[in-house]
Amino acid sequence: MNGCGPPQTAGATRPLQAAGARRGYVVGDERSAARRRCPFLAHAWNARHVCLLIPSRVAAVNSSPTPAAAPEAPPVRGEAFAFVGERLWLDFVNSDASASGTDALEDFETLMAWLEAAAVVDADRAAGMRRRAQQQPAGAAAALVDARRVRAALRTLAEQGDHEARAEAVTEINRILGRSAGTRRLEMRADGTFGRAFVPGGDAFAGLMIPLVESAADALILGELARVRACANPQCRRVFHDGTKNGGRRWCDMASCGNRAKAARHRARRKH
Repeated sequence: MNGCGPPQTAGATRPLQAAGARRGYVVGDERSAARRRCPFLAHAWNARHVCLLIPSRVAAVNSSPTPAAAPEAPPVRGEAFAFVGERLWLDFVNSDASASGTDALEDFETLMAWLEAAAVVDADRAAGMRRRAQQQPAGAAAALVDARRVRAALRTLAEQGDHEARAEAVTEINRILGRSAGTRRLEMRADGTFGRAFVPGGDAFAGLMIPLVESAADALILGELARVRACANPQCRRVFHDGTKNGGRRWCDMASCGNRAKAARHRARRKH
């Protein structure tokens, strides 16, 4: 199951410890607006991703044996992932070490921690995937290789966006969608609202990438590449969707790159 919530504000950075409170990406709001602009979109692109966070079930206290606990996730190196891209696929592009200090694809556990922090999977599904990874280490390793391949194609799409990059991205998107069987369901969220959810079937590892490639597919369908920007800090490789009216956003995050640039300009003025 996947989760949904309010869109990320510009420059938002979420510590891993606060991931439980983070509701993820409002695919519903974005796509509602998209459907108003493009009524056939819901039929043209059936692979919808809507996130849903369901509180963990509380086991009733009784005399039955306590079920085996899910493997506890080991601490992830690095205290935070950065979510400043304004779109899920761009945050995935930014998940490498050059952006946040912790490469989300360093190992399978770190990948699952990132997916949880991004509200792509909830705690129950993440625990299930960790158990599956212990039982099928080769499958987890293959999923990690797959994720790195997808991320590389999406970074090329974000940074270049030319015909060749778009063709490569389309190939990767269709490869993931073609390998990922599952069902699409209507789910009721914890707050009583409704949304679509993708429930993977068959190869559960392959299903992890579906929300990410669907986000990139939406960017292509809606013509959003013209709004993708690279951070103006030459030492930063983060990319983001510029949602400002005048298209003038320069920094991935004012609290980091923006403030450092301001401080540098201030020091330069004082020298003169």
